[in-house]
Amino acid sequence: MSDENENQNEAAQTEAPVDAPIDEVEMLRAENAELKDRLLRALAEGENTRRRAEREKTDASQYAVTKFARDVLQVADNFQRAIEACPADARESANPQVKAVIDGVEATERQLLSMLENHGVKRIETEDAKFDPNLHQAIAEVPGEGKPKGIVVTTVQAGYTIAGRLLRPAMVTVSRGD
Repeated sequence: MSDENENQNEAAQTEAPVDAPIDEVEMLRAENAELKDRLLRALAEGENTRRRAEREKTDASQYAVTKFARDVLQVADNFQRAIEACPADARESANPQVKAVIDGVEATERQLLSMLENHGVKRIETEDAKFDPNLHQAIAEVPGEGKPKGIVVTTVQAGYTIAGRLLRPAMVTVSRGD
């Protein structure tokens, strides 16, 4: 019987090679490395998603008033038209009540523009500015009146930005450079 037991032990040893535990350890190490890599990628993706959501939240809050601001700009334009409708010499000769109304319209326009600026809406400066198609919309090319070609001569309608983005381009006339 002892010969039979020895034969079985030898057969068992030949069936299970000595390298099996080493292969299993290597396989577990590879699986561990893969799981660590997947965990790091999942954490990085979660962080990227958090940053993207934060950026979208900031953008949404900055630009949420865009449509409203465009509508309010029409009111600001009407205040400006009302002020321009009464030339300076007519104001001087007007009675005190008319002067008070004009002063009230000017004060209301200043307050409206100040409120818009507090919400990130800023007027585009156009006086003697070089024409910029990203900020200006040229409606005509006019004689330069001593200005070089491509310089804004007059502003027909003010333009505005909101938080650095164009809200409405300034409508301008541009010098031909004559």
